[in-house]
Amino acid sequence: MRGPRWGWGWYLGCPGEGWRNYHARVADEAGFSGAGFSDFRRAPNIAGHHQVYERENAAIDPTGVLWRELRAQGDWGGRTLVDLGCGTGFWLPRYAGDAEAAAARVIGVEPDPELREIAEGRVRLLGCVEVVAGSAEHLPFADGSVDVVHARFAYFFPPGCAAGLTEVWRVLRPGGVLVVIDNDWGAGEFAELLRASAWARAQGGAETTGTWWRDRGARRVDVLSGWSCRDPAELETVLRIEFPGELIDSWVREHPGRAELSYGYSLFVSGPGEAWPVAGAGTP
Repeated sequence: MRGPRWGWGWYLGCPGEGWRNYHARVADEAGFSGAGFSDFRRAPNIAGHHQVYERENAAIDPTGVLWRELRAQGDWGGRTLVDLGCGTGFWLPRYAGDAEAAAARVIGVEPDPELREIAEGRVRLLGCVEVVAGSAEHLPFADGSVDVVHARFAYFFPPGCAAGLTEVWRVLRPGGVLVVIDNDWGAGEFAELLRASAWARAQGGAETTGTWWRDRGARRVDVLSGWSCRDPAELETVLRIEFPGELIDSWVREHPGRAELSYGYSLFVSGPGEAWPVAGAGTP
């Protein structure tokens, strides 16, 4: 599904009204003001426990290896970056304040009105950051108006996400890049929990995900990083919003006193004009 078309230059300049108010008005007129997106599914980990999820985000990637690889795959310095499915907006200020490569403009897209309200409050005083209503299949941007899109554990759980990929590629400028951050099911202690969890299997396994992206011409980059929590109790609390309780009971017994674990990420990187669609690629 193709999104609305309004002049991106006017959106940035916003003559006569603040650019936040302008975008809110246009998004409302286009029907992007609520959670009524056909592809929207509430994520139980963040939607039901957003304060705990904040602690999870704070624990991610303590050495910065994942962050450096994200920048290497799609440098956002001086560019427009969209955080697709931004949730409470935890990462938005970091994109804007990156000491090595700050984005010129950061836009968080979030379909959940409760999470979006939190994100809006977080960035209210940041002049180059905004949060808008939208989803992967309904992006309120003009064609070719965005440089980098990040989707961090949001929407892209193959198969069945071809429509969102088409929509993201629509809004990317020539040379723009989509980076999808997913789990590496083969590396790290978190992957061991994934393979043992019925909750995780419902999102599709490593073979399904890897094949789907490979058929669409994406390149895969694996990064081994980790989580580092303040104490063992915090790590246990965070793990319990991601996995069944009995699985974490067992893990905690086997790893007493642990406040950290290793975590493998897979980045799937693609852009408009690459090998998509592929004849015979299989499930959309």
